[in-house]
Amino acid sequence: MPIEAKKLAGGYGSTAIIQDINFAVKTGEWLSLIGANGSGKSTLLKLLCRILQPQRGTVILDGKDIHTQPPQIVAQKLAILPQQQAIPAGLTVQQLVSLGRTPHQPWWQWELDREDGQKVDAAIAETGIEAFRDRPVELLSGGERQRAFLALALAQDPQVLLLDEPTTYLDIHYQLQLLELLKYLNQQQGLSIVTVLHEVNLATRYSDRIAMLKQGRLWHIGTPVDVITPDNLAQVFDVEVIVIQTPVGLQICPVAPCVT
Repeated sequence: MPIEAKKLAGGYGSTAIIQDINFAVKTGEWLSLIGANGSGKSTLLKLLCRILQPQRGTVILDGKDIHTQPPQIVAQKLAILPQQQAIPAGLTVQQLVSLGRTPHQPWWQWELDREDGQKVDAAIAETGIEAFRDRPVELLSGGERQRAFLALALAQDPQVLLLDEPTTYLDIHYQLQLLELLKYLNQQQGLSIVTVLHEVNLATRYSDRIAMLKQGRLWHIGTPVDVITPDNLAQVFDVEVIVIQTPVGLQICPVAPCVT
């Protein structure tokens, strides 16, 4: 298993937001984390990539405890696309994506070698941003910027890609464009993906499995058909829904807030 959570608990300071989380992500699998606001989705993602230190339990990356591995080795195996990215002034798209090769270089190497350059070119091509590779990142549109940071993550050549609300601030065209690209990489390259998605219908459409969180605990995990049920959505999101089959798979139609 590329990445696995075992009895994972953690949060901020002494407060445990996440409690007793257990799951494993297979090679080439797409797992999405869903849940109401405050359920712990982003906190769990930060624990998985060791931005946060677990209070209990472990995260296993490529068969080893992630906290026993050097940061450079972790960065060769795992990449994260956070919800908000810091944009260095004046940095071009080419320069930004080239930073993805840093974990694979010795500290004394400043220039990209041939293999590194090929990885950068491939990431730029895969994300469709060749036309503005020389443009400053701060001048890109929201969709272009998201693809540039995705190219940075892909240039790391990771086994696992974590994404926190990757469709935030994107209109529906760029949401679908980004998720279709991720699905292509997931299927063609065997890239394991873990996403936090706010939109349940997008999670249902693109994910192999869904982990539904409630108040920091794993409420249910399984295929979209197993997890996306009227009862689960009522219990977790406090909303009544109709679940329907569509040409793009299972989707939900919200009807009304649950009456308490």
